[in-house]
Order: sequence, then C-alpha cells, then structure tokens
Amino acid sequence: MTINGEHVSDRMITDVSFVTELASAECITWSQREHLNNILQPRDRNVKLIEFLTRRSVTHFKKFINVLAKEQAHLVREFLRDGGEIYVSCNDFNT
Repeated sequence: MTINGEHVSDRMITDVSFVTELASAECITWSQREHLNNILQPRDRNVKLIEFLTRRSVTHFKKFINVLAKEQAHLVREFLRDGGEIYVSCNDFNT
C-alpha cells in the first residue's frame, strides 16, 4: 500500500498519547509504537508512521483515519483528498 500523505508530515502531532491510541486501535503494532516514541524529531516520527502505515493493510489505514478523525480531524481531509488516495499494489500480501 502507498499513502500520499507526506504533505502532512509537518502538521500531524504524533505525541505519546496519539501513538498509543493508534496502537490500541490496532493501526500499528505495540513495537511500532515503542519505536515511534523513541524518535525525537516530530517530523521524523511522522514520516516513520506513514512508512509503517504503508506496510499495513487498507483496513489498518481506515482504522488510522478513524483515530485521526477523533484526535486531529483537520488532517483527515489531507489524507483523503487529491493526492491523498490509497493505492494497493497487486503484491501487497497484508490485505
């Protein structure tokens, strides 16, 4: 899966609370949560989160969008609008 959401890397707030919410909703794994929490720079954390999401299924991405809608609703549109579509490749075995 490829997500064209890099344009929100500077605006998404991936603090401990948000990342924990993502893990609780099973958007990311608990080990990915720990990895994200150890990244100091917010933009680097956001880029890594997007990278993690691209390795997950469309279902996981939808869960991510639901969490984002509760926590940072103003960014949902950025992921879903022009340039923020979801593409699933034929060799994506996680779907």
